[in-house]
Amino acid sequence: MTSYASIVSSLHATNGQNQLPIHSSEGIRSWSIPVSFDSTNPKSSPDIDHGVTKAPYERRFSPYEFNGGTTLAIAGIDFCVIAADTRLSSGYEILTRNSSKLHQVTKKCVLASAGCKTDVDQLRSVIDIKMSFYKHNHAKPMTTPSVAQMLSTTLYYKRFFPYYAFNVLGGIDEDGKGCVFSYDAIGSFERTPFSATGSGQAFLIPLMDNVITHRNRLDEKRDLSKEEVVEIVKDAFVTAGERDIYTGDAVEIMVITKDGIETIVFDLKKD
Repeated sequence: MTSYASIVSSLHATNGQNQLPIHSSEGIRSWSIPVSFDSTNPKSSPDIDHGVTKAPYERRFSPYEFNGGTTLAIAGIDFCVIAADTRLSSGYEILTRNSSKLHQVTKKCVLASAGCKTDVDQLRSVIDIKMSFYKHNHAKPMTTPSVAQMLSTTLYYKRFFPYYAFNVLGGIDEDGKGCVFSYDAIGSFERTPFSATGSGQAFLIPLMDNVITHRNRLDEKRDLSKEEVVEIVKDAFVTAGERDIYTGDAVEIMVITKDGIETIVFDLKKD
């Protein structure tokens, strides 16, 4: 086997410009290949990039990153339960196990967001600034349906470079009834009995269709208490955590009523 030193010596003997020795399993031969390092090699194909040409290389960059997480909101008769897990991921890495995806907008309204952490933080900042302006100008907090409309216009304003955030807004309306608003990335929204977003969305929505809206069921639908809804939310996140690697560690649950907001933390799987 030819040593590295002998190869370097052979290369230096020709000044690295005219020919390179050919090595094979039969030992060193006197064969050589004419080479040139100034991209004028006559035997080089123009379609092959040998690493010494000036062919362009494609570079990719994305300003977005999906940091995982799952959110869920359920509207009741006179309450709203909104929840999200606390895991923050990047690919197959867990960045933190204690990152809240819930953001209290008013005493009767909470925003849950999954998606890109930086975009979620920026969106929260913009919402808080607009809420401060409104309170300063009108001397009262904004109602939950008004917050829903304001969030819609905020998202639509960024439609050409959207926030990579998937939002659910939950709270109590002017009549004291629970309300949930579901959004897409550019602000289209609707009021629904429940909504789920994030990496575990596909696991939660069929379950909620069954136990909350009673779709395709023949038994009588009844109004659920907030305690029952909280237990359903816990079971739903346990279910999502079994199949979704981006959902786990703990679920933060906020129960919104006319008396205020109660926070419950329920532990999930850590792996």
